[in-house]
Amino acid sequence: MLKVKTLRCEHFNNPIGLGCLQPRLSWHIESDKMYVTQKRVQLQVSLDSEFDSLLWNHFTYSEQSVLVPYEGPPLESGQRYYYRVKVWAQGAGDTEPEESAWSDTAFWEMGLLHERDWKAQWITAQERSIHEGFQARAPFATTKGFSVEGRVSKAVIYATSLGLYELQLNGQRVGDVYFTPGWTDYNNRVQVQTYDVTDLIDQQHNRITAMVGEGWYSGYLGWQKRKDTYGDTNALLLQMKISYEDGRTELICSDATWEETGSAILMSDIYNGEIYDARLELLEDGDYPTNERRMERKKMKVLSFPLSHLVAQENEPVRIMNRLKPVELIRTPKGELVLDVGQNMVGWLEFKVKAPAGTVLNLVHGEVLDQDGNFYRDNIRDAAQQITYICSGKGTETYRPHFTFQGFQYVKLEGFPDGVRIEDFTGVVLHSGMEAIGTFETSSPKLNQLQHNIVWGQKGNFLDVPTDCPQRDERLGWTGDAQIFARTASFNMNTASFFRKWLRDLAYNQLEDGAVPFVVPDVLKGTFADSISRTTAAWGDAAVICPWTIYQCYGDKQILAQQYDSMRAWVDYIRTQGSEEYLWDTGLQLGDWLALDSEEGSYFGATDGTLIATAYFAYSTQIVAQTAKLLNRYSDYKIYQSLHAGIKAAFITRYFNDAGQLTSNTQTAQVIALYFDLVPEPYKKQVIQELVSLIEKKNMHLDTGFVGTPYLCLVLSDHGYADVAYTLLFQNDYPSWLYQVERGATTMWEHWDSIKEDGSFWSTAMNSFNHYSYGSVGDFMYRNITGIDLIEPGYKKSRIAPKPPMKLTSASGELETPYGALKVHWQIENEEMRCKVHIPHNTTAHITLPGVVDTDELKRTIAKQYPSIANPPVSIPLELASTMGTDGNDKIFQESGEHALSFTVGSGQYEFNYKYQQQVQHPTRASLS
Repeated sequence: MLKVKTLRCEHFNNPIGLGCLQPRLSWHIESDKMYVTQKRVQLQVSLDSEFDSLLWNHFTYSEQSVLVPYEGPPLESGQRYYYRVKVWAQGAGDTEPEESAWSDTAFWEMGLLHERDWKAQWITAQERSIHEGFQARAPFATTKGFSVEGRVSKAVIYATSLGLYELQLNGQRVGDVYFTPGWTDYNNRVQVQTYDVTDLIDQQHNRITAMVGEGWYSGYLGWQKRKDTYGDTNALLLQMKISYEDGRTELICSDATWEETGSAILMSDIYNGEIYDARLELLEDGDYPTNERRMERKKMKVLSFPLSHLVAQENEPVRIMNRLKPVELIRTPKGELVLDVGQNMVGWLEFKVKAPAGTVLNLVHGEVLDQDGNFYRDNIRDAAQQITYICSGKGTETYRPHFTFQGFQYVKLEGFPDGVRIEDFTGVVLHSGMEAIGTFETSSPKLNQLQHNIVWGQKGNFLDVPTDCPQRDERLGWTGDAQIFARTASFNMNTASFFRKWLRDLAYNQLEDGAVPFVVPDVLKGTFADSISRTTAAWGDAAVICPWTIYQCYGDKQILAQQYDSMRAWVDYIRTQGSEEYLWDTGLQLGDWLALDSEEGSYFGATDGTLIATAYFAYSTQIVAQTAKLLNRYSDYKIYQSLHAGIKAAFITRYFNDAGQLTSNTQTAQVIALYFDLVPEPYKKQVIQELVSLIEKKNMHLDTGFVGTPYLCLVLSDHGYADVAYTLLFQNDYPSWLYQVERGATTMWEHWDSIKEDGSFWSTAMNSFNHYSYGSVGDFMYRNITGIDLIEPGYKKSRIAPKPPMKLTSASGELETPYGALKVHWQIENEEMRCKVHIPHNTTAHITLPGVVDTDELKRTIAKQYPSIANPPVSIPLELASTMGTDGNDKIFQESGEHALSFTVGSGQYEFNYKYQQQVQHPTRASLS
């Protein structure tokens, strides 16, 4: 039975408020057959769900089922469009394509596309109170009453703010999204959210209320305590369109007729937390609860701010994604009452309390306990991370914050009445609402915990922008952290829209000369490192590596077109920086940040920063050349291809001696030279052996930092030393990934020794316990342990080539690709391998089965069991089995002593059972045992 399912528009399920004028449509194919390939497709777009008013009836002979652009008549603001898909697909044994039924109907709805569509005005409060302690402005609240005359068929709100806003309509919260409108560079772009509020409209009398806080717009940002980064006046813009069944429409717009109303929030700041006086809560009609407080309401003030900056919501907004029950309520040795949520998380603590009016409750958030078991928060630096709640005394009260979030596992509770219960608290986890698309599980509980920590590090730091940490007075969009984690992030969650939005801001924040700032949105403004520089290698290279990674993972060529000018400008900037055209050997370089091969307490690793800079220069230039070719910019392709050749030659001349040794004899230098393909062929063997030797000298441990770590295990595996990579991965003493697990980590740490072996802390200055950078090893785990990788962008052709470590007996991986689920499960028992694979329809995969003892027998079994396999299984020594890198070039991995069976398959489910020979030690590595 052939079916079309999982319809998506621009990666979203039934989006509303869309801003793109040519949305792209995708779908999955379901069939009980194998080797199913789409041959023809029919796409219909209509103004009604019955498809009586067809706008676009598209029929084509094509395999394309991902990101097919709408090419019908121009789209209109606020209009809903319905679409459905039918395909003709051919499976194994079919002589003619089978025709599917129409898919279920899906839709998208446009936002306000033009500045002329806006009739609303920006409004703000006449005056704002300032909290003396934090010097933060209190949020303002504003309200508007309106009546409807007739039966409402639809009501839609378009809203945004300078600051953060929340809406209520008739006492009900509008929408399920938080921290709107999100963090962009507000000088260039302010996102607009769209809400269908038809169900919240009363028949006649209605009231809408908005509350606006400082947020990223004017609140504190960065460790320098900078405020008012984008402006000093918060404002609201809201437009509501009401459609009646008789065809009439009506607009409710923010303007000077809106009235100011009170708020119980006295202070709300992202870093410092919130102060809430429940005694000031308003009644449902917006009045104060006591006659003394009732007063004539002030009218709002109109603010002049460009409407041309408005853009539709581009990424998944922040939502409540998990709710956690705390695990323990403890008294510390100091006698403090501390709640343990059991997981380092980002969001809020929601609580219930019953206490007399005026009771002051303080909740202070921290990540860890110290070695004596006491509450610790020195690493949070100047961020208060504190919630103060003043009780109303009206029975049981429930509270959660509004315009702030905390990063924490432990919460010190002050002022709570006797008898407080653990059941009264809930950890509310917030992050950008990206779809979870990857799962990874093995027979090792510790490795599974590492994967858990990687995922939760991503949850905590992918809150609208990819931050470095979510708790201290920083929380900035560091570009280097984002680029080294992007591939791992895209295994765990669908990051396509998340990165698309953030990369637009990167391009806006790029300097005229092409330099890319350290953080995006750029709030440092050149103040990092005493204004020595506004950019550095590996960080600025996010401009090139991130869009390329998203293109690879989702097959979305449009992001390359969107970012191409930015990508090219970055490479052109570097060309002006070196002492000669092909080197980057000047300026501030962060190098291999936080590597362990330098003196104790240093942030900079021992690897020559100019070597790293020039290596990244070559890598980004190669990507720009490939991008130019994909975009049919052939003159640019030739320019950057030639530039890349020059950089590679200059790198070899400058950083290799006559004996073929790198001038920086560090693990990271060997790793990036190999990964970026900058090692001359005659030197490759000795460079990889030198890397292994350096690891041996560290007693089989790594000493890499932010730059070397992401590629370390991949390079070892790709060059025949997977066993060394696995030795590093499974180490559980310092420094290693599992050292953190042994110490009870539930997210990734900023430092390999954030908690030292004696239980003390690395430092108070820069020591986050939720910092995802070292979680980039997740990329290696997916690609090597489960063997899931791509050959063609978007997994149109995938690679399944697991390399089972000796310490595992099983592993499972699943990735929801743009075409559907790609699944692998292998299990070894009694020297028997059972490997199950699921390949989504309309794709193919190249499978390499490792450790085959009798290849001839397995070939016969496969030929009998799966006669439709496209090519005969090829028996080869595994050292000749090719594994595809994301740059599209074959790379060789070697597992001496084993044999493999390699073949290409179409879609379907497969199971391979055979006698397995476990991975053996490389004969030249006797010292490793």
